[in-house]
Amino acid sequence: MKGYLILISLFFSFCANAQRDSSSAYDQMLQEHYEFSVPFIYPDELYHRITTGAKVVLLDTREQKEFEISTIQGAQQVGFLFYSKKRVESLNKNDLIVVYCTIGARSETIGERLVKAGYTNVYNLYGGLIHWKNMGYPVYNNGVETKNVHVYSKKWELWLEKGNPVY
Repeated sequence: MKGYLILISLFFSFCANAQRDSSSAYDQMLQEHYEFSVPFIYPDELYHRITTGAKVVLLDTREQKEFEISTIQGAQQVGFLFYSKKRVESLNKNDLIVVYCTIGARSETIGERLVKAGYTNVYNLYGGLIHWKNMGYPVYNNGVETKNVHVYSKKWELWLEKGNPVY
C-alpha cells in the first residue's frame, strides 16, 4: 500500500512539473515574439476587471474569420492586416483598452499604433487568446460559450491545452 501511495504521489508531482514546464516553454516562446513595447495585462487581472464590472475596452486584433470562431465576450474586432484608425476613433483616449490576438504579437503591433495615436491606457493581453483559454477563461462564438479556439495555424495549435483548436 505504501508503494502505491508513493507512485500516486510521484505521478501527481510529475503532472504538476509537466504543466509548469509547459507554461515555462510557452513563456519562453512568447519572449521570442514580443518586443515589450506595450505593457501587459495578465488573464487573471483582465478576467477580474471584466467580472467586477470595470470599464474595459477589448479590441480583438485578429482577422474576421478568427473572430467569428472565438473571442472574449464583448470584444470589438479591429483586425490586423486591414486595421484602420477609423475603427477606434470613437473610443475615449483615456479608457482602459486591452488588445489581444492569438499569442499577443499582432496585438502588440496594434497596441503600439494606438499609443502613437494618443491612447494613454493601452495594454496587451499576455499570451493572447491561447493563454486566456488555457487559464480556464471562456471564449465565445456569437455570444455562446465555445470550446473552439481559432489558433491561427497548426504552428500555434500545440500551445493550446484547453479547448478545440481551429485554423
